[in-house]
Amino acid sequence: MEGPAQLKRKAKGQRPTFFDDPDTDKLVSMLMGLAGEVSVMRDRMDTVERLLGEKGLLTQSDIDNFEPSEDVLMQRAETRELFLGEITRVITSELEDFDSDSGDSYEDIIEMVENN
Repeated sequence: MEGPAQLKRKAKGQRPTFFDDPDTDKLVSMLMGLAGEVSVMRDRMDTVERLLGEKGLLTQSDIDNFEPSEDVLMQRAETRELFLGEITRVITSELEDFDSDSGDSYEDIIEMVENN
């Protein structure tokens, strides 16, 4: 089973601002994206757990005591990376724009920030 399709989204033009500090707007945007994702996941998880319990396939204890294999842990890490990439898209798109505009690599910029 394939995971959900990943769409590259980048708004054209200026982002709307609501606070005096644009970084606060970015943080709120990230937080709201995360809150939306968590809300949907909680609803889906609740549905799955209820259906499994009603069918007598799993108990809450089975779920609580599950120990994932190395393969499952690797799959979860990949999914987490995509998830975090989506949440931090507001910041990373700015870094990508800065990187492409400046001609400097991401590593060069990190080194410059660390040394200043």
